[in-house]
This record gives sequence, structure tokens and C-alpha cells, in this order.
Amino acid sequence: MTVLCYHAVQPGWTAPMSMEPAVFAEHARWLARHRRVVPLHAYVDRLGLGAGPRWRDVALTFDDGFASVHDHALPLLVELGLPATVFLVASTIVEPGRLVDWVDRPPAEPLATLEIDQIREMQEAGVAFESHSYWHHDLTTLSFAECVEDLRASREVLEEVLGHPVRLLAYPRGRHDGDVRAAAASAGYTHAFALPEQREEPGRFAVPRVGIYHDNTIAHLRIKLARPYLAVRSLPALAASRRASSR
Repeated sequence: MTVLCYHAVQPGWTAPMSMEPAVFAEHARWLARHRRVVPLHAYVDRLGLGAGPRWRDVALTFDDGFASVHDHALPLLVELGLPATVFLVASTIVEPGRLVDWVDRPPAEPLATLEIDQIREMQEAGVAFESHSYWHHDLTTLSFAECVEDLRASREVLEEVLGHPVRLLAYPRGRHDGDVRAAAASAGYTHAFALPEQREEPGRFAVPRVGIYHDNTIAHLRIKLARPYLAVRSLPALAASRRASSR
């Protein structure tokens, strides 16, 4: 199984993290025809049980909580019956209209993030929401205490808004190290998702995803889904395999 990571679905924004709505529609329709799209929580549950991989299974995630996901992705997700998870930056909910200052190549117009009424509408439509930290800082630049404070504040804010426990985290920019992983556990998360640009050790607090970017066509999508990502071999099974090989 592979976890895909999208960001914005916004017309006219050519940054790597944004996808044209028409291209996203091609991706969604291809996935609906050729893969089984499952809720992210189902994937996490299977990791905990040590279940084996199902290479056709895919989970959809969106980082940052951009309003364009509501405007341009949600109708298609509903039409095709595709589950998805959005990772929210909690400060954008506490401070509506907060400037999105973490984007390297912003569009000409200000970027909008999801408002509470949009989040609730998407929840009713079956979209899940989890944490993308409080401020969207590079967590590897914070002290351990600062990191715990940021991640705990995000979880608490989101739980109040969403009305359910928030236990999954996507690291901003996918960046993490040993202290960040320990801080995520201390802040009350059960799993955290990375976005590795090179091979890294998987684990409950380093679950890899595959990034999907602006110029990715169906051909790119097929290549990225050609075989299950490393971590879909169940994490308990991987750990057991490493223990056995070290004897």
C-alpha cells in the first residue's frame, strides 16, 4: 500500500505543491478505476496489527489545509466515493485568515486555508482531519520542549474543533529527527507521517508517503504506485526481520 501526499488543488498556481484541478481529476478518476482507495486510519490499523501489504491499496492525504481542497477536490472525492485525510495547521483555525508564510513559491493572490464551516462540511462528506503541527515550523529547528508544546497545542485545538481524538501527525515539509519523533509521541500522537526524498528507516513515527507534485501526470502516478512503498511491509514485521538478521 502507498500513501499519497497532495497539497493544493488550485488553478493557475504552478508551484510544485499545487495541482491543477483538471489534472487532479485525472488522477482521482484513474485511482478510482485502477486502485482501491482506503481511509488512512485503515492503513494505520493494519500497521498496528502487522498485516501484510495489499499493493493495490492507496490512501489519499492533503497537507496544509488549503481551501482549494474544499473548492476543487471535495466535489470529486464525493462523486467518486474516495476517502481522504487532510492534515491541518492548527494556527490557521485559531487565527482565521492567518498569512500562509511557509510556502516557497506563493501565488500572486493570498492563499486561503480552510475555515471551520468548510471543515465541518468536509467531515460530513467523509473527509478525515488530523494534525500538521500548530505553526508549520520546521520541527527539527525547535528544542524538544518547543516541539512538544507545538504538537500538543495543535492536537488540543483540533480535537476541540473536530470533536474526536487527533492521533495522526504529518511533519511540516516531512522533516523529522529522533527528537522530533520522541516529541510527537510525548505530545500524544500514535503515528506520524514523513515525506522522504531518499530512503529512510520507517517506523510508527516515520511512516513514509509519496509526494505528488504539479507536473505529475498519470504516467508519473503509475510509476510512483508501481510497487508498494517500503513501509507497507508491516512495521512490526520489519522490526522482527531486523532483529532476526542481527542475531
